[in-house]
Amino acid sequence: MSTAETRALAGQVLVAGFAGTDAPDELLRSSQRGELAGIILFKRNLGTMHQIASLIARIADTAPEHTPLLVAVDQEGGRVARLGAPVLKLPPMRALSSLRDPALTERCAKLLGRQLRALGFTMDFAPVLDVDTNPDNPVIGDRSFGSTPEQVIEQAYAFARGLEAAGILACGKHFPGHGDTDLDSHLALPRLPHDRARLDRIELPPFRVARARLPALMTAHVVFDALRKGTPATLAREVITDLLRGELGYEGAIISDDLEMKAVADHYGVEASACLAIEAGCDTLLVCSRLDWVERARVALAERASRDPSFKARLEEAARRTLALRVACPPRPITDPHALEQALEIDAADALGRELAGRLQPS
Repeated sequence: MSTAETRALAGQVLVAGFAGTDAPDELLRSSQRGELAGIILFKRNLGTMHQIASLIARIADTAPEHTPLLVAVDQEGGRVARLGAPVLKLPPMRALSSLRDPALTERCAKLLGRQLRALGFTMDFAPVLDVDTNPDNPVIGDRSFGSTPEQVIEQAYAFARGLEAAGILACGKHFPGHGDTDLDSHLALPRLPHDRARLDRIELPPFRVARARLPALMTAHVVFDALRKGTPATLAREVITDLLRGELGYEGAIISDDLEMKAVADHYGVEASACLAIEAGCDTLLVCSRLDWVERARVALAERASRDPSFKARLEEAARRTLALRVACPPRPITDPHALEQALEIDAADALGRELAGRLQPS
């Protein structure tokens, strides 16, 4: 395999974020060369609905036809919502779940999914499968659908069904469970001391049912002492390959949380964390802000693959799983302003928003 082919292979597991509302030339060149798996967009990238669709179209059009890009966003509802009006405004998932109406949850996700699809998105990093058991958790809390595994399963999978019905890939997060941490993995490395019996009872049930129901799962940058002491789940083969792939039988794509988060960035360079995540069993790696870090990860993965046949085989497997997601749902943004306005179903979103507000008002 030539150097260019190895670089392309390495790039086929990388999803990049970037600054600004225009696509950087560096990103476009990477996509054109087949050295990129996808992009993730944040508020910093997003303006009007037409600008969003046009931005996605410009980037997506650079990808080789047989390797379409994944176009992802974190649009959970509540405090984690990158897109504003006229996209459906959802309450925190704890509030939506409190209505105990899975049909409503599914209907909300289906309308949201149709809006995301019209803009050109292909994956929503939702639903959250973490069980909310710690009132001091600074990062999950009301993002969770509930404080019991049963409620999370009922509501989160209703949300996933809605996204799927709209043609959007769902991604459950954060395996094997971020709900009881008291640190934010964006800022530090959380650790859970729970024994395996507790994980089997609380944290793992929502992920156990993902096998035939979710195309992707995202990992947690959390240390689970019962699974692998001292190592974040994202980088631990015992967690990703042995538990998720082996014991739970999950066959979809496994996506790392952002490798720029301090939980891993402060303890491992991006070069090491990228290679360790692939080695652990992850298929797709998020590098959400810095294109220079994307390049560093690409170089490290390519160099490791060129000298280590077993790592190269694992990287090829990861690239195949990542590509299967992308081929199943290629981006199709609507760039005609009038057609986009129609496809966004603004009146329906407004009506559903009012219905939610009315039902959530205290009696």
